[in-house]
Amino acid sequence: MTDLDKIIAAARAKQPLSSSPEQINSFSQGSTLLLDEIQPRSQNTRTLNPVHVEALAESISVLGLIEPLVVDKQKRLLAGGHRLAAIIHLKTHQPTAYHRHFPNEQIPIRSLAIDADQEPDLALQIEVAENEQRRDYTPTEVREIAARLKASGYVEVQGRPKKGQKPLMPALAVVVGKNLRTIQRYLSEDTISIRSSSLKSTTRVVLLKQTLAKLKQIQSDPPTTQGGKQLLRILPKVMTLIEQCIEED
Repeated sequence: MTDLDKIIAAARAKQPLSSSPEQINSFSQGSTLLLDEIQPRSQNTRTLNPVHVEALAESISVLGLIEPLVVDKQKRLLAGGHRLAAIIHLKTHQPTAYHRHFPNEQIPIRSLAIDADQEPDLALQIEVAENEQRRDYTPTEVREIAARLKASGYVEVQGRPKKGQKPLMPALAVVVGKNLRTIQRYLSEDTISIRSSSLKSTTRVVLLKQTLAKLKQIQSDPPTTQGGKQLLRILPKVMTLIEQCIEED
């Protein structure tokens, strides 16, 4: 089930629909609209938070729009008010980033086959459901987003950030919709994984060096049996391969 399917299912559960399920499920995915074509809805319940808008604009400047806006068949906004405000903010304050992510001012949207003015209750339920059914990012996805933000100048800071610093954790929280404790846990898991991998590599190198030392002892005191003589013939090749593994690890 896609994110949009979840939104529709949640809306159905809370509100009897006058539209048929087939009509509502008919939506265009991977579509775009010109920014100026996207119209506000007459009944939009969410009050915009300016701080959230600015933080979201900053993340969009780095990552692009991760979740498309949702509009009705008249191009009226159903869900994504903060995202739309952030896009407008980006266009005003960072036009270069805006045109990089939205060439020709084309904004990614999902269009539902309903009319928000004719079915305001359904439109409201879809708006609420979309906020409740945010995409659940996996730990790997969160770490990948964190890496992209870091590459663009975001930093992990302790306490109040210095002037000009772009703190990583609040930006991640805005993008993925998870609390800071969860994000910290995801990032810590990555650190533990790296340390574990490094430890395994170190152990492997130690074992390879010990094996190489033992083989050199065999060369210095060669066996006289038939099997031992055969071993001596292949030892140089084996030792060369071990040395190569140690260098590459």
